[in-house]
Amino acid sequence: MNFKKWQGFGKAAMVALIACTLTTNHAEAQNKGKWVKLFDGKSLAGWHSWQSDKVLPQWKIEGDAIVLSEKGGKDLVTDKEYGDFELELEWNISEGGNSGIIYHVIEDKKYCCPYSTGPEIQILDDVKHPDAKAGKNGNHKAGSLYDMLPPTDFSAVKPAGQWNKAKIVVKGGKGESWLNGKKVVDFATQGADWDNLVANSKFKTWEGFGAFPKGKIALQDHGNKVSFRNIRIREL
Repeated sequence: MNFKKWQGFGKAAMVALIACTLTTNHAEAQNKGKWVKLFDGKSLAGWHSWQSDKVLPQWKIEGDAIVLSEKGGKDLVTDKEYGDFELELEWNISEGGNSGIIYHVIEDKKYCCPYSTGPEIQILDDVKHPDAKAGKNGNHKAGSLYDMLPPTDFSAVKPAGQWNKAKIVVKGGKGESWLNGKKVVDFATQGADWDNLVANSKFKTWEGFGAFPKGKIALQDHGNKVSFRNIRIREL
């Protein structure tokens, strides 16, 4: 804090400013580590469609889930940005469907879409979607760090039409993808190891991809019906 800037405001003003700063920092510290629901089952408050000021109508609430009913809703993006975090949710992909969970998304007009900047944990019908056979060594299959690292256990995913529980952890330059209670991918999120992953992927020439330590979470509109429920996050 630049105290010289505030010298003309007097002692009382400086004391008030310091107290306000300490209170804010204390509140932020208290919130860290606490689970917060990103979907309360009733509204889509806290979300918006990519580069929109609202949620487009293709994203609906059905029962206790957020559902992309058809193509055109754009990716659903959190209003808030997250740095280090642990995210848990359940997803259910339609037969032959494709979607994803994207993190550290930068919502800027210079980028076409969330996956321009944010790495993706893949959601897929591994049996009927052709993307399961694309990429290298299964790095397009469900639970993978998309186009970078495959899941260590291809049997961890449940078939299309069933609920899968996913967990994504990003902390201290490391990341984890979990699927139905199994850790299926360990990966670096920065440094030389991350740079090598990018260099050996389709993203190697994409300016800004995976380059930001903080960003929004996105649920992908890939044109197929997909559902999400029990979404919660805690900042680490």
